[in-house]
Amino acid sequence: MAPDKKKVSALGLCSGGLDSILAALVLRNQGIEVEWITFETPFFSADKARRAARLNDIPITVKRILPTYLEMLKNPPAGYGKQMNPCMDCHALMFRLAGEEMQSRGFDFLFSGEVSGQRPMSQNKNSLRYVEKNSGYDGAIVRPLSAQNLPVTRPEKEGLVDRDQLLNFSGRSRKPQLELADRWGVKDFPSPAGGCLLTEKGYATRLRDLFNYQDTYRDAEFYLLSCGRHLRLNADHKLIVGRSKVENEKIEALIDPDMDVEFRVENCPGPVSLVPNGCDEATAKQAAAICAGYSKAPAGDPAEVLVIQGDRQTTLTVMPTPPRDNKPFLL
Repeated sequence: MAPDKKKVSALGLCSGGLDSILAALVLRNQGIEVEWITFETPFFSADKARRAARLNDIPITVKRILPTYLEMLKNPPAGYGKQMNPCMDCHALMFRLAGEEMQSRGFDFLFSGEVSGQRPMSQNKNSLRYVEKNSGYDGAIVRPLSAQNLPVTRPEKEGLVDRDQLLNFSGRSRKPQLELADRWGVKDFPSPAGGCLLTEKGYATRLRDLFNYQDTYRDAEFYLLSCGRHLRLNADHKLIVGRSKVENEKIEALIDPDMDVEFRVENCPGPVSLVPNGCDEATAKQAAAICAGYSKAPAGDPAEVLVIQGDRQTTLTVMPTPPRDNKPFLL
């Protein structure tokens, strides 16, 4: 009796969006075993991908890749988009890492939900080709939603995938995806809005500032970039000031008591404020005054500000700095 033929398996990049879901289902409907891999950094979350995997019963591997990602982010060969988003090199890196997982676990090929022409810069045919060449897995990447508009891949040539059952979506319209989702009963998926902080102007400005003034970084510092007001006080110190109860809680959760200096106005409501990585006495006084200025402390009267670093607490009496005076420092 002939041995059972090995079932074809594929590993896909998953963002958690509708395109990722449909790409996996196109292959699964051919009898191909599909799994997903997704990556996580402070700049983008894997939460949507985890949810898509659970709802569609597709196994998923989640990997945190910050050190590797930072190497690429600081000097992407293809450059940035409008902000600090290195989309082409980001995709190439993710395919490279996915390819390593593919080889180590014995998958037959890679796939993704990319649609040719959907994003004018990062998903035109030249960009898709750049990503494939620079991933190290040229010819091994199938894009099931657009395959019939793209060159034939190795898995198709080898008969691992039936090209006739792949699709020919292209362009920016979402109508074909939505019609297919309705036909297949796929109802729960997120909107196509981007989830990468690197595309946001405010976040990108703060990230450039971080790279300009520091050579090393803690994970928490990247998460803090999306919290509160950021004020560059001098070349060595930055102040972060919460703008709401929610932001105060986020900042407080990210404080490293061994490294950071926290400021709280005593005896009246006010923000949680933070100078990452410590500061000298002069900077502490400046930060305390700014913190008091954003509090409910009476204007023109001295305010007492608690300064906390680890187990050490002191109180500074300062004149609150009016918020209008902070404009030169704001990022």
